[in-house]
Amino acid sequence: MQAKEKSLVKLDQITLRQLRALRLVEEHGTISAAAAAVGLTPPAVHSQVKTLEEIIGAPLLDRDGRQRGVLSAQGRVLVRTEAQIEALLDRALREVTALQQGRTGTVVLGAVSTAKYVAPKIVALLDTEYPGIEVVLKIANRQDTIAALGRGEYDLCIMGRPPRSPLTEATALADHPHLIIAPPGHPLTGDRRIHAAELARERFILRESGSGTRLLAERYLGQLGDVLRIERIEMDSNETIKQAVMSGLGIALISADTVANEVETGRLAVIRAEGTPIIRKWYLLTPLDLKPAPATRVIGAWIGANGGACFPGHEVLTRCAMMPE
Repeated sequence: MQAKEKSLVKLDQITLRQLRALRLVEEHGTISAAAAAVGLTPPAVHSQVKTLEEIIGAPLLDRDGRQRGVLSAQGRVLVRTEAQIEALLDRALREVTALQQGRTGTVVLGAVSTAKYVAPKIVALLDTEYPGIEVVLKIANRQDTIAALGRGEYDLCIMGRPPRSPLTEATALADHPHLIIAPPGHPLTGDRRIHAAELARERFILRESGSGTRLLAERYLGQLGDVLRIERIEMDSNETIKQAVMSGLGIALISADTVANEVETGRLAVIRAEGTPIIRKWYLLTPLDLKPAPATRVIGAWIGANGGACFPGHEVLTRCAMMPE
């Protein structure tokens, strides 16, 4: 039998009880004292040490001296190793307990692109609140986010209107207001209420097909009259739309949460148009076909209780005196 195979055989035969018996003999000086300390008989402790010696093939106690608890060099190696094993097991058990209690683990949080202005703040707060849990944030447009939900890629997800499929448990987080933005100094900005007919003469900048914001904008445009006569441009991100509006290319119906900073700093203005703000909801979605891990339940509960405060849309409405009645 090769040396490696012999070593494996010995490893399979060694038990924690044998190693502890050896350590107790060292700590208490004699086999009798070690046995008394743990409520065993001396023969029981002696048997454990003797069996360990037979497995190792070397004496573990220095029996030539008067102190029977003095370890040989081989015995000292094993006692030192036993202490390391005990420490590793203790750490492992603490990690297992943390996993069971949801204090450690990994949670994948999906978010639609409109939520990218808020989701990183939520993740940063979670990192402070639960440093043992890694929250992985993945952002995509609505269609890709729903597809990823269906594939089981997300433990939790933040979006607006929940999809019909896959089935999810939806927890409302906050109001999701949408309003119409224009460049500063645009004739339709100011304190007066703007009628639909005035908006119909403007060029609208829209998100790509399939976007939740695009669907909402098309419904709103349908209320302005002959929607086919309204000039429009399509762009694939909120950032591009904001830059286009600031450049005077047109106006846009957009999530208030995405323009909070630009409105506050005066780089964008809000049109007080009829039918706005349009109030929707932000939701936290939990897939129903996946059993949530303890860490997922902990993170989901925190977002459900605290995540709504991270959305700035309400502040935009307050600043623009556009609170819905």
